Amino acid sequence: MSRPLQVRQLTVGPLEENCWLLADPESGEAVLVDPGDEAERLLAAVQESGCTLAAIWLTHAHFDHVGGVAGVVRATRVPIWLHPADQPLYERAADSAARWGLSVETPPPATHALAEGDVMTLGAYRFDVWHVPGHAPGHVAFVGHGLCVSGDVLFAGSIGRTDLPLCDPQAMHRSLQRLATQDDVVRVLPGHGVTTTIGRERASNPFLRGAARPIGA
Repeated sequence: MSRPLQVRQLTVGPLEENCWLLADPESGEAVLVDPGDEAERLLAAVQESGCTLAAIWLTHAHFDHVGGVAGVVRATRVPIWLHPADQPLYERAADSAARWGLSVETPPPATHALAEGDVMTLGAYRFDVWHVPGHAPGHVAFVGHGLCVSGDVLFAGSIGRTDLPLCDPQAMHRSLQRLATQDDVVRVLPGHGVTTTIGRERASNPFLRGAARPIGA
């Protein structure tokens, strides 16, 4: 790996969701994690990376994380990876957005199922799939190479909501405890907000310090 993995944060849509572009210059392959909106902008970022998009990986299926999937797939025909427990949210993404007064295009069917213990590949890079439910029943994190793509489970100084349909506060608590077992230096790439590290969150985030619990837990 003479040329390191490229990691680019692309904040999109009215809810300022973070889509993560992971690009491996050695293999010439890239993936988009949670293309939530602004498909054309995301595709331009892939082109700027010098790599070819190989797949879409989804941490979960809330509308602000999948609103750009249709546009990306229409242009690239890449596979979509999603945990099956989030299929109900995925199918209702457009309806959910409408309830917030927003509009997203209905995403095409997911083509591959994610599961705990899977290993996702990007060139020579390997990312473990951790099933971390709570914010959503099929929520996963992608963990590897000093990175944790945490979606909406763990944020800098906070956590994802547990008062939405299909949330499970007790499961969220367990998922947070699991994420906290990672090394201090692991860089957290969240679904909203700024990047952080596991060490920083373990020291300062009340939900990882044990000073607070998810609503309902």
